[in-house]
Amino acid sequence: MEKFRWAYIGCGSIANTTAKEIVKGNHKIVSVYGRSIDKARSFAEKFGADACDDFDKAVNRDDVDAVYIATPHTSHLEYAIKAMELGKSVLCEKPVGVTAEEAEKMINTAKSKGVYFCEAMWTWFSDVALTVKKWVRDKEIGDITGVEINYAFPGILMPKSSRLLKPETAGGAILDIGIYPITYCYNLFGYPKSITCKGEIKNGIDIAETVVLEYDGFKCTLNMSLCKLKENCIINGTKGTITLPVFFHMASKAILKNEKGKEVFKGKTDYLTQFNAVAEEIGQGKMESGYIPFNSTVSCLKIIDLCRRQMNLVYPFEK
Repeated sequence: MEKFRWAYIGCGSIANTTAKEIVKGNHKIVSVYGRSIDKARSFAEKFGADACDDFDKAVNRDDVDAVYIATPHTSHLEYAIKAMELGKSVLCEKPVGVTAEEAEKMINTAKSKGVYFCEAMWTWFSDVALTVKKWVRDKEIGDITGVEINYAFPGILMPKSSRLLKPETAGGAILDIGIYPITYCYNLFGYPKSITCKGEIKNGIDIAETVVLEYDGFKCTLNMSLCKLKENCIINGTKGTITLPVFFHMASKAILKNEKGKEVFKGKTDYLTQFNAVAEEIGQGKMESGYIPFNSTVSCLKIIDLCRRQMNLVYPFEK
């Protein structure tokens, strides 16, 4: 079986992390483009790819089956549309854009060009998250009574030059880490009846927020922060609980407790599973992923758009 061939756009930390994993499977990185040709050359040497100083040279090749975009999210719109206009399928890191409007532009381009487009939200390619979704759907814990998800890491301690801390690159908690718990709830329960967000803004970015998503009969309380370290998910129901000690970052376990007793599901959350699934869907001629449908991508960014309005969070390039 021939290897699936990727063009990488971006060669930073997430690009290196995914590359190390996928080349162990049936994937090959044939080209890479980055703002720094020196970094692109270093990346290319590690993974046997061609370093390119021009986007088109990296993408517009017969030996590229799909394009993976791993740049800061402020540049996703430009690169994704350029790749799709060249007739290439795209896997784009989360969040696919800064706003829901940007996501809709990318999706409309995919539809008009007849190519595959998908958000790289590895959580929902994972058998752990999919098992939790099945438990909820099958009412293993009865009717949902409340959900709490915490996700925090001390990003505030990173160098000030980090894109995570810069308003110019839409840094902050809501887009970088908030997208995970928001997407988790959306994929379990759909779009909420109401959305409330209270956050803390410092130096032009949101460093923490609590988002409450209200559904019929219960609320999801999501706590995100760049000031501490915490990650877990608790889903309470009338007949039991589902707990994930880690719900997104390489999640490997989900615990179900109900009237029947205790069940522990062990699985994995990794990049190779995601890339394998995307390659398979592209090979099947799909344009929309069954794991991350277009509506999910747009809806989650609509929730973030509303949260940003409630926090009065506006980035410099939006003024």
